[in-house]
Amino acid sequence: MPQSSHPASTPSPRARQLIEQLQLQPHPEGGWYREVFRSTGQVLPQDGRPARSALTSIYFLLETAQHSRWHRVLSDEVWVHLEGAPLELWTWDAADSRLHGAVLGPVGAATIPQHVIAAGLWQAARPSAGDGAGYTLVACMVGPGFDFADFRMMAPGGSEALRITSDHPQLAHLI
Repeated sequence: MPQSSHPASTPSPRARQLIEQLQLQPHPEGGWYREVFRSTGQVLPQDGRPARSALTSIYFLLETAQHSRWHRVLSDEVWVHLEGAPLELWTWDAADSRLHGAVLGPVGAATIPQHVIAAGLWQAARPSAGDGAGYTLVACMVGPGFDFADFRMMAPGGSEALRITSDHPQLAHLI
């Protein structure tokens, strides 16, 4: 599993407080996380995967200079903005190269508080620049529950990465 890369810069005081208070650890896609709920109930996905917890939930924090690298999960995922800078969230459908963007934040003209990503879509995220908060804190819920066996990072130099770079060069740095 790839290692998380964290910039050399010092986190903002509030980000540092959240990392410590919420006991967050580095995430392989970038940023910081901690699982806070894993349902004891099991479900059997209809796509042939073995039984999974019905639902999982994590805290996920990105500092301003960090991003969530392009990855996909084989279950539906709900992102909910909790605090800090708005979060730019993209999904990409490799089947038709369709790109969709959403900005998570408090309810506003350009922001929504939550967004659902359908199972199997590529996704990437980063805090909005210029907010000054120094971080974004979100909650992510996955159902059927998250399992690293259902998680795949986009391989640099792979066919998906080459297509993102060609079709959406402004987002290639998130690979």
